Amino acid sequence: MSRFFTDRYASLVPYTPGEQPQNRQYVKLNTNESPFPPAPGVVEAAARESANCRLYSDPESRAVSEAFAASLGLDASQVLAVNGSDEALNFAFMAFGKKLAFPDISYGFYPVFAALNHIPYTEIPLREDLRLAPEDYFGLHRMIVIANPNAPTGIALRRDEVEAIVAANRDVVVLIDEAYVDFGAESAVPLLAHYDNLLIAQTFSKSRSLAGARLGFAIGSEALIRDLNTIKYSTNPYNVNRMTAAAGIASLAADEYNRANALTIRENRRFTTDGLRALGFELPESSANFVFARRPGLPGETLYRKLKERGVLVRHFSKSRIEDYVRVTIGTREQMEIFLRETEDVIKEVMA
Repeated sequence: MSRFFTDRYASLVPYTPGEQPQNRQYVKLNTNESPFPPAPGVVEAAARESANCRLYSDPESRAVSEAFAASLGLDASQVLAVNGSDEALNFAFMAFGKKLAFPDISYGFYPVFAALNHIPYTEIPLREDLRLAPEDYFGLHRMIVIANPNAPTGIALRRDEVEAIVAANRDVVVLIDEAYVDFGAESAVPLLAHYDNLLIAQTFSKSRSLAGARLGFAIGSEALIRDLNTIKYSTNPYNVNRMTAAAGIASLAADEYNRANALTIRENRRFTTDGLRALGFELPESSANFVFARRPGLPGETLYRKLKERGVLVRHFSKSRIEDYVRVTIGTREQMEIFLRETEDVIKEVMA
């Protein structure tokens, strides 16, 4: 870092995004993107709105917020449009995070946002089988952040388990990060009618094929959303651009297409899970658009590197508890067939 970098952030360890290599064509299964194009009409809607890009976007993002809220049976005052759900997380940490608690194995941005905002945090270990035990989060007296389904494990809590955590912590905000909820988990949105301390983050990056558009939402009580708006208007009032808002509205209008794609992902996930288990892999049941797998005797880093050499990208994490695993995004059936074939070849090469 330069000699001008402030001491306030000198110890900050930034988040490491998944690889986006440009040197060759890969079967790209490392960043949980959708393998399908956006819904019909989405690209055209964004292109039409680009003619107005000389004008600032609506700081309230009214049209897309109203459309999204209506899709959930909520009022627009209960949602906040954001530049990807990561922005919702950061706003929430800033607004409500006096102290934090989240799992020790989860989304890697949680400790980064905590450090960025100088918020002390506790990492609560997942159980030996990588499951989150709701009772570990009862009565913590600190803001709780839980990804459901969890990343990178893919394991989901039932709605009643989420409710138990929210009900046991009425003195703090409980943030449920539902980035992958559309692939088989139960959303906590119905609980909003009963709990004013529940905040939910959702994204259009995964099931709606808009990772590059950067659109997400915070969902909660009108009071919580007002608090988040205070943070937004203190940082970036025009956080959602015109083209992204138009794309979001068009995507919501074609949500049947998105739901069909999510169902296909679930079918391909089952195909991949069965294929990996036939090859000797161990993996928990996933409710996300990825699987988390390990094979005894085959180091996770070795599998990652050997697959990359063969043109297949998966994600490996060096954290000690999960270093034997790789996370594999679920793509098209053809992509998953290639992945399984190349994985079998790696096993033959390394474990012969």
